[in-house]
Amino acid sequence: EEDSNSSSETIDGEQNREGWDNKVQYILAQIGFAVGLGNVWRFPYLCQKNGGGAFLIPYFIMLLLEGIPLFYMEIAIGQRLRRGSVGVWNHIHRYLGGVGIASMVVCFLIALYYNMIIAWAFFYFFNSFQSPLPWSSCPTVPNVTINNHSVAECADTSATSYFWYRNALDISPSINDPGSPVWRMCLALVVAWLIVFIGMFKGIKSSGKVIYFSATFPYIVLIIFFFRGITLPGAVDGLVYMFTPDMSRLADPNVWRDAATQIFFSLGLGFGGVIAYSSYNDMKNNCKKDALTVASINCGTSIFASVVIFTVLGFKAHHRSQQCIDHVRSLLSTQFYTQGFTWLKNLTIKDRFNYVMLNVSLLLQNWQSVNITDCTIKSELKEAVSGPGLAFIAFTEAMIHMPAGPFWSVMFFCMLINLGLGSMFGTLEGIITPLRDIGLRIPKEAIVALLCLISLAIGCTFTLRSGMYILDIFDTYAGTLPLLMIAFFETMAVAWVYGFSKFSDDIKLMLGGDGPGWFWRATWCYISPICMFTLFVSSIISLAVKTPQYEVYVKSKIKVDYPGWAIGFIVCLIFCSIIWIPIIAFLR
Repeated sequence: EEDSNSSSETIDGEQNREGWDNKVQYILAQIGFAVGLGNVWRFPYLCQKNGGGAFLIPYFIMLLLEGIPLFYMEIAIGQRLRRGSVGVWNHIHRYLGGVGIASMVVCFLIALYYNMIIAWAFFYFFNSFQSPLPWSSCPTVPNVTINNHSVAECADTSATSYFWYRNALDISPSINDPGSPVWRMCLALVVAWLIVFIGMFKGIKSSGKVIYFSATFPYIVLIIFFFRGITLPGAVDGLVYMFTPDMSRLADPNVWRDAATQIFFSLGLGFGGVIAYSSYNDMKNNCKKDALTVASINCGTSIFASVVIFTVLGFKAHHRSQQCIDHVRSLLSTQFYTQGFTWLKNLTIKDRFNYVMLNVSLLLQNWQSVNITDCTIKSELKEAVSGPGLAFIAFTEAMIHMPAGPFWSVMFFCMLINLGLGSMFGTLEGIITPLRDIGLRIPKEAIVALLCLISLAIGCTFTLRSGMYILDIFDTYAGTLPLLMIAFFETMAVAWVYGFSKFSDDIKLMLGGDGPGWFWRATWCYISPICMFTLFVSSIISLAVKTPQYEVYVKSKIKVDYPGWAIGFIVCLIFCSIIWIPIIAFLR
């Protein structure tokens, strides 16, 4: 207790820690960290998958019971103790120092693959300055007997899918076939890490300036896309499909787990970035208001982005529906005239209809080989897509059919780059701030440069032809179970080790007034830890009952089981971060 009090005096008297230039800069930094690629390409997918508008019910409940309380707690503890994640948990109890180290390791693992996604966006951004767009049509192969024809694989899928898998990734047919690095992706990754270094080499003094643009530009683009999207044919169909509620889905526990997980990760809980950013605040800053503001903006952005995404996907579905109808008409017309029914074209519409009704069985026998597909817009929208598939295949396909397609493509990928950079700054701050707080006597510029170089070298793994498969492992496992475990220990540390009463006194010291009420006590001490533990157990069960699989691309996507070495790598990836929690406790 004496050690804790003496530490608090040091904290109160700390005057040399750098701070934000102003409150707006800090809020934009937190928004930039929270609002990332997941808001644009994961939340719409979850709504589509989990009952449309009905998904908003568990989403808002989990935001209230899990998201906002944990976000408020991280901001408040970082602002009060004015340290990064390692310093905060060391201060609360020496046995808990491993929680901060675990956060740093998770941030490093996520930064490795997250910047590869930004590199993909850079690649598409640079390729967007062409008309027509390079993914607008299939490549052709010469033929000595007939006219040039499209590559068969491209014709069987789509031009956008072929460009993504073959031109951009040059993907291998298996995770066991790594292949060589794809040089164009190597260059894009170098550009991505160079931009990150420029934005962070002066700490929050440089990233704080960059964040003015990176945090606001995506909203400008989303607003522009919104007004363009609602004028496109099929936009209303997309929105109706998106928000039509299927209340029966609420009985599925997986829907609630998806809602809780999305809230958890979209706010950046457990990373240490929220704590790092808030540690540069003034002690008397209204952290409660900040938490409510940023969490609300993050939630609103997810919903608004879903509206924008589905107006464009509705347009794509409308265009594909028209193509499907034309194709079916062509098939039927061909069948009429090749099966001896050429005389039907001389009949009136009424006589044709009467003939068809009287000779259905005969016509069906002749049309057995005709592949008649469902051409409704709804059927085109049923195929749920998320992640890279949404951004680099579905959305790019929609843009090639929009007037001034290259302009919209430039805007869209510039938006993705800025969304990614905002999250990258916060993720790396979750590494850099703790390193400086533990007394690492290296200039911050050198820390940033070394971190970027090491990350670039390791990140080149994702530029291999099998890099997409490796990245999917990182995306699925590096930050799921570890962050749930970290957040569980955070809530237990603050509510039970540090103590709710002491934490309440700290908040009263910072904000004045009566301190946190019964709602915050209930969520911090009971509801949030139970949510974290339940999510952790359910995730473990879902991993244990089914062999992990991944999608391979061999002219089309199919799911196969991970090989043994990949499952071993997954286990190492999960435990290489959280193992520090018991190790540090044991050593101390």
